[in-house]
Formats: sequence, C-alpha cells, structure tokens
Amino acid sequence: MTNNTRIVLSSDHAAIALRQAIAAHIAERGWTPVDIGPTSPESTHYPQHGEAAARHVASGDCRFGIILCGTGQGIMMAANKVKGIRCGVCADTFSAEMIRAHNDANMLSLGARVLDEAKAIAIVDAFLDAEFEGGRHGTRVDMIRALEA
Repeated sequence: MTNNTRIVLSSDHAAIALRQAIAAHIAERGWTPVDIGPTSPESTHYPQHGEAAARHVASGDCRFGIILCGTGQGIMMAANKVKGIRCGVCADTFSAEMIRAHNDANMLSLGARVLDEAKAIAIVDAFLDAEFEGGRHGTRVDMIRALEA
C-alpha cells in the first residue's frame, strides 16, 4: 500500500542543492521527504539515482518521487524503465499540472541546470496540487500500463 505522505527525492551530483531545497519546501507543506541522496559533490551516475527513487514509488513505499539531474531528461528516462512509473520532466507549471491530471504521473523530474529554485518549487507545487482526472485519461493511462506487460 502506498504511503500517502512520503515523497522520495534523489538526484545526481548536479542537483544536490536544489534537491535539498525542494525537500525542505515539501516538508513545510506537510509531506514527508525521503531524501536518498547523494550528498557528496563527486560525480555520480543519474541512472542509478533515477532507478533507486523509482523503486521506492513502484513498491508503494512512497506516493510520489521527485528526481533531478542537470536537465532532468536522463534521470527521467532511467526512472521510466521501472514498471509502474510514469515520470515526466517539466520546466513549467502547466506541464507539471497536466502530467498529474492527464497522465497520472507518480514522479516528477527537474533540471537543476535549467531551472532556478523559485521556478522549480512552483513546478513541484503545481505537480503536488493537481489530481488525476480519470475518465478518458484513465483509458489512456491503462494503455500506457499495457505497454509494460
């Protein structure tokens, strides 16, 4: 069963400071951040961090995941390889709202070299405030799930 308040956060070395700022922000909003690192600025491999965060979401340990790398693209690609994950990279609030409302995304990916802190936090808020609309969108999400079978 999914824990409704836990959000896993992970990044590569390029996004540590932004990830930590987002963790503090979501904690202020009442969520429980599960920050799985890294904490060292030495070069790391984003696929490992994307997969690790995705496994927390896919297992139900965390309701959502927020992952970051330089652009958000590579770590998102890795996370989406884990069955049950629907992760989108967003650089604007509209896209963040839509990946929740229309795609039932359970993970959000951000680019630390693309976004400043204020914009990233606004995107996180848009993602967390949106609800999945279901209906015709549910049919489409079911089609995405079928691709994993």
